[in-house]
Amino acid sequence: MDYPLIYAQIDLDAVENNILALRKLTHEDVKFMAVVKADAYGHGAVRVAQRAVETGAAWLGVARFHEAKELREAGIKVPILIFGFTHPLLAEKIAELNLTPTIYSVEMAEALSDQAVKKGVKIKAHLKIDTGMGRVGMLPDSRRITAKSSQKTAFSNQKSIEEIKKIISLSNFKLEGIYTHFAAADHRDKSYAEYQLKVFNLLLNDLKKEKIEFNIYHAANSAAIIDLPQSHFDMVRAGIAMYGLYPSDEVDKTKVNLKPAMELRSVITSVKKVQKGFKVSYGMTYETVKETIIASVPIGYADGFSRLLSSTGYMLVKGMKAPIAGRICMDQTLIDAGHIPDIKQGDEVVVMGSQKDETISADEIAGLTGTINYEIVSSLTSRVPKIFI
Repeated sequence: MDYPLIYAQIDLDAVENNILALRKLTHEDVKFMAVVKADAYGHGAVRVAQRAVETGAAWLGVARFHEAKELREAGIKVPILIFGFTHPLLAEKIAELNLTPTIYSVEMAEALSDQAVKKGVKIKAHLKIDTGMGRVGMLPDSRRITAKSSQKTAFSNQKSIEEIKKIISLSNFKLEGIYTHFAAADHRDKSYAEYQLKVFNLLLNDLKKEKIEFNIYHAANSAAIIDLPQSHFDMVRAGIAMYGLYPSDEVDKTKVNLKPAMELRSVITSVKKVQKGFKVSYGMTYETVKETIIASVPIGYADGFSRLLSSTGYMLVKGMKAPIAGRICMDQTLIDAGHIPDIKQGDEVVVMGSQKDETISADEIAGLTGTINYEIVSSLTSRVPKIFI
C-alpha cells in the first residue's frame, strides 16, 4: 500500500446514481452521452467511462484526440465524439480507432476527406453549429446574428446549406450527426438558450426541406437536460451533473437529486504549539491572535489547490472547521487548529467532502475563489492519486 498523503476519493456508485437520475429526465429513446473530457472532470476518465457505459451511456464525449485514444486503449468500444479540433493527419488513426471527430467548416472536412482518401479509410463526423456560443462551429447563416435580430430578421441559411451539401459530397467522409452547444442554459432566464434553440431548429428545418437529414441530433448539456426538455433531440450530453455537481445555482435542483462523486482527503503531517503573534507561511500574512496550534497538511497549489484560498478557506479535522492560516505553498497548507482537541499527526483531514456533520463542497470552494465548481474538480493535478470506491 502506498499510503498517499493526499488523494481524491471517487465514488463510482454516485456517478451511476447521477446518470440514472438524469436519464429519468429524458425520453427512453434519447441516447445518453457521458462527457469524460479533462480526465472526466478530474474524476478519472477510464474508470468513469467504464461505469458510465455499464450504466447505459451509448456515447462518450472528449475534447481531444489523445483523450479518446486513452479510452480505446482501455478497451472501451462505444462511439466517442471528439468536440475539439482534430488534425487532418490523424485521419488514419481516427478511422483505425473508430472515433468521431467534430468538423465546423468545409475546409476542415475537405482536409480530413483528402487524408482519408489518401490512406484508404473512411471518416464519420458530426457537424458543430455555432448558434450563439461564439467558439468553434459553423455560423448558421452568412451573418453573425444576435438574439435581438432573431426576433425581427428573417433567417437565410442558404450559405450554410450549400456548405453542408459540399461536406456531404466529400469522398470517404460521412456526416452522421449535427449539434450545437448552449451558452447560458444554466441561467434562470432561459431566453438566450431558447434563442439558440430557435436558430438551430430553423437550420434543421431548412435542411430537411433540402432532404438533408442526419442519424443523430443533439444540443442538451447538463443544464439543458434538467431545464430544457425541448432540446433533448436524439441524444443528451451530461458533463458536470454526471459528477454530482449542479451546473449553477439557477437550474431547478428540485428536478434531480445529484450526489457529488469526489471527496478530497489528506492527513495532518505536523503539529506545533505556537504563541500569540506567531507569523505563518510566506510573506508573514497570517499572525496568530492567541496561543494556538498550527498544523500542516500536505496539499498545495501544485496539487491544484488554489492559492486564492490562502487565509480564506478551511479544512475539516475531527468534524470541525479549521481555517487556512497564511499563504498556501506549492506542497503544503497550514491550518489554525488550536480549537480542535487532541489533534495529532496522522489525523484525517477532509479538504473537500464530508466529515461527521460538516461538509465542504466544491461549490463552496468555488465561491471562495471566485470561480465555478467545474474548475475546482478538474484542476487537480496528476500527482493527486485517485482511489475508486
